[in-house]
Amino acid sequence: MRFLGIDFGTKRVGVALSDETGRLAFPHSVILNDKNLVAEVTQIARDQKVKAIIVGESKNLDGKANSLMKHVEVFVKAIHKEAHKPVYLEPEFWSSFQAGRRQGRRQQGSRGTGVRAEQRRENGMLDASAAAIILQSYLDRRNS
Repeated sequence: MRFLGIDFGTKRVGVALSDETGRLAFPHSVILNDKNLVAEVTQIARDQKVKAIIVGESKNLDGKANSLMKHVEVFVKAIHKEAHKPVYLEPEFWSSFQAGRRQGRRQQGSRGTGVRAEQRRENGMLDASAAAIILQSYLDRRNS
């Protein structure tokens, strides 16, 4: 049973898929957040025969919903209606930061020229890697 993970952003949406056992998450793709978003995610869910869709829950450090969360909630309702799959929210804290670290990205203001870090920042799969971190968190809790 496969699961699909989403790192929702206002410009791009990262997508991850689990393996068939539902134990490991892998980056899949990055989709532009435009009028075709729900249809594209729904198609991936159907093609991959996913059991459920896991979406990163966007909150501030104090645990309250941030400004992105209202967009996430609209997306969750739309994808649930269109894909006919259960949709679960998974708390995400620093998933994009963690994905960047795994790809060797430097924090702004860190030592070095930043040239290589800037090139990696342009790596479109960063959002998909963040989606894989969100999905893996869900899978770890589910399988423990």
